[in-house]
Amino acid sequence: MPWQFDSSGTIFADTSGLFALAVRRDQRHEAAQELQRAFIAAQTQLLTTNFVLAELHALMLTRVGATEANELLAAIDQSRTLIIRADETDETYARDIIRRYGDHGYSLTDTISFAVMDRLGLRRAFTFDDHFTRYGVTIPVEV
Repeated sequence: MPWQFDSSGTIFADTSGLFALAVRRDQRHEAAQELQRAFIAAQTQLLTTNFVLAELHALMLTRVGATEANELLAAIDQSRTLIIRADETDETYARDIIRRYGDHGYSLTDTISFAVMDRLGLRRAFTFDDHFTRYGVTIPVEV
């Protein structure tokens, strides 16, 4: 049976949310844990992209260490988190967002996230990055 995507119970997981959840010393760790508990209770599906995973791994390497970075990737692979591969259309759309909103300071990872979210009809994100709210995405906590 082909995979069917249902966006109603799905939240996009951004680097900042995943990092805060994984790193105890992060200032938003407690808030991220509370959100995770709420997501589990509501049977919310987390979804992210391969670009977010690459950014998250690099951030973990520089701020925490290689062992923790690699363990986090393995944990995400074993979790229920869906990983969407950004395709060429997503990249083209993302670069268009950067051109249109050049003064917003969006990274390519941000705009790839927006492109995938737009493609899948997602309007909610697990993030502490205010770029998402500027783009019009609802986040479950204030940043």
